[in-house]
Amino acid sequence: MGDRKGRALTSAPDRPAFYATGPGAGRLRDWVSLLHPPYTAWHLSYVAIGAALAPHFVGWGLAGTLAAFFLAVGLGAHALDELAGRPLQTGIPSWLLATVAGVGIGVPGLIGLIYGGLRMLPFVVVGAVLAVGYNLEIGGGVLHNGVVFAAAWGAFPVLTGNYAQDFALSASAVLAAAAAFFLSLAQHALSTPARELRRRTLMVQGQIQHRDGTRTELDRATLLAPLETTLRMLACALVILAAALVANRV
Repeated sequence: MGDRKGRALTSAPDRPAFYATGPGAGRLRDWVSLLHPPYTAWHLSYVAIGAALAPHFVGWGLAGTLAAFFLAVGLGAHALDELAGRPLQTGIPSWLLATVAGVGIGVPGLIGLIYGGLRMLPFVVVGAVLAVGYNLEIGGGVLHNGVVFAAAWGAFPVLTGNYAQDFALSASAVLAAAAAFFLSLAQHALSTPARELRRRTLMVQGQIQHRDGTRTELDRATLLAPLETTLRMLACALVILAAALVANRV
């Protein structure tokens, strides 16, 4: 029977996220970290799922919508998030982050209006408000919560991907948006404690005592492993599911 004392974590985490590549002084590795690769791919998969559920599927329409969301979310929203507190600890200059955010969110909105006119206006406005309001925590962070996250990065991409195909929403897309909403709530519930452990936790100490008398020591790695492994697997699963649905329509 083990009788070891709980080990302590006395130093800050080496990386602010499992996908972060480490300090890059504003060079390539910082930009890779800024993209949040697994999460960006995850949310882009919702766009593809929505498009694949449209009655009339157009490949170039999906490609355009994916490009717009990559700019708005992968670059724009994440640049705003980094600008508001440097959670990824990148060395990208603030002026460049602000420029990327403006271009990343503004250009897709403009292209959406050129493509769909007033029919796309509600989606353009809602998307911009969600991206800016959530990441900059405007209004005291009233939009910075799990429900808004799930709506903005789960349900909204599904609905937009579906609507952009032929300017109508299908019943199946509404159901898929509901599923994406709850999957994003799960993502938020997993990623929040993972970020807490990586970015703000100085020490973890304790142990689990099992019924057979053995003990498992608790440390940062023990607590992070199930959270981040689940996030990785969910990201992979959603991307593969989206690819399968699109392949079925091609």
